[in-house]
Amino acid sequence: MAPDDAMPDLDARRARARAMGGAAKLAARRARGLLDARERIDRFVDPGSFVESGMHATSIVAGDRERTPADGKIAGYGRVDGREVAVVSNDFTVLGASSSAVNGRKIAQMKRVATQRGLPLVFFGESSGARMPDTMGARGMGTMLGNDPTQYQRMRETPWAAAVLGYCYGSSTWYTCCSDFAVMRKGAVMAVSSPLLVAQATSEAIDPEALGGWKLHAETTGQIDLAVDTDEEALAAVRRFLSYMPAHAGEAPPRAAVPEGSGADMATVASLLPASRTQVYDVRKIIRAIVDRDSFFELKARFGKVATIGLARLAGGVVGIVANNPLFKGGALDVDACEKITGFLVLCDSFNIPIVMLVDTPGFAIGMEAERRRAPGKIMNFMNALSLCTVPKLSVILRKSYGQAYLNMGGGRNSDEVAAWPTAEVSFMDPHFAVRIVHGHQPGTPEFAAALAEMERDSSVYDIAGIYAVQTVIRPEETRDYLARMLETHRMRPTGGVGQHLMRAWPTSF
Repeated sequence: MAPDDAMPDLDARRARARAMGGAAKLAARRARGLLDARERIDRFVDPGSFVESGMHATSIVAGDRERTPADGKIAGYGRVDGREVAVVSNDFTVLGASSSAVNGRKIAQMKRVATQRGLPLVFFGESSGARMPDTMGARGMGTMLGNDPTQYQRMRETPWAAAVLGYCYGSSTWYTCCSDFAVMRKGAVMAVSSPLLVAQATSEAIDPEALGGWKLHAETTGQIDLAVDTDEEALAAVRRFLSYMPAHAGEAPPRAAVPEGSGADMATVASLLPASRTQVYDVRKIIRAIVDRDSFFELKARFGKVATIGLARLAGGVVGIVANNPLFKGGALDVDACEKITGFLVLCDSFNIPIVMLVDTPGFAIGMEAERRRAPGKIMNFMNALSLCTVPKLSVILRKSYGQAYLNMGGGRNSDEVAAWPTAEVSFMDPHFAVRIVHGHQPGTPEFAAALAEMERDSSVYDIAGIYAVQTVIRPEETRDYLARMLETHRMRPTGGVGQHLMRAWPTSF
């Protein structure tokens, strides 16, 4: 082709690719208030920073080439707050963004570059699953599903984030479950297969929301970290998550300026803790008082609510917060909370984020349901993950720490430093139960009152501090300054803030 013809031809091909599935399909999405695949990228990355990879890709099937611009998945590189990221955005207007032999190569390229060059990887999920002409038959299976043994391998070399922004089946679901952070727009659906296929397989009508809606994944499965109302909120959530992350596992998380007013509520933080050990309160109020102003980014707030986890900044540095929340079930740790905390510990250790634990728990939830859900194994997963963390771990006992949960919440040598408020109590179980079990006394009797007083004395924080199993007792208002100072003390200087990542292959969904 002559040069005079080649340039116009290139421009025309670019225009066709940017037109995606056509004006009518794009208009229909706009009418529903949905962004298209390219708009999502444009609004996610810094203006003018996106460089596309694979714009001229089309289906490998000759008859589909003209109707598969970019082959249904937009991929490339952009910047978020000045830092490079790799992005894959599914274009549902092109054959439902179905997975094909060609667009699978685009994803593989993004993964390879992100891993080798140290870039976060982001997926905007909305796809119908595998493309039947490419996948059907033995050759299709061998090409599509048997070609890349590392397709879903995670070694956490770099952070992955995913947004579920429509119907997500097949690979969009897989990559979301493999990611370190997942946000879901309300109205979207994430499942193994579409309701139509499930209905055909089970011979019953299937409601998409019941199959894989946001409430299921936010409250029951815990497979998403956050549910939002719009695409724009989802994009902002991914950007916020990345702001706490290093670009790759070989560097420390980014520091930020300390906002004005941070720590201003510490003078009255003690008033947030009720005097009675059995009175409930919301630990998130204490967390927000301690960390830098407006920096607490809670994850999985609707799942395993007896524990609160999230990313925050303290004196400008990123920390991971793990706290018992007595507002729910008195803070007794159940199976969901164990799974939630375990996954978060792995995330923090993989990306060099120090861990701060705020402790107020009566122990683990017990009973038939807990045993049926394999509570012992989940408790040990939690314990194993905490033991394998090589980032700094700081623990503050606010009110009570009983039983095995004392160790799981950083007691003993499971933290680098353990501090306690004067209100703290540490024992094998609640003294009220212990009196009945050990002595057989019943509440309301003089014997019960005398035995209870003795056991409560033995649970005093000063007894455990006296044997140096708690390193210091601090006033509540000193907590922020104490943690900031200890984080500086335990900074990983020999490695430039980088841990050993002993859990880098731990599954993101387990």
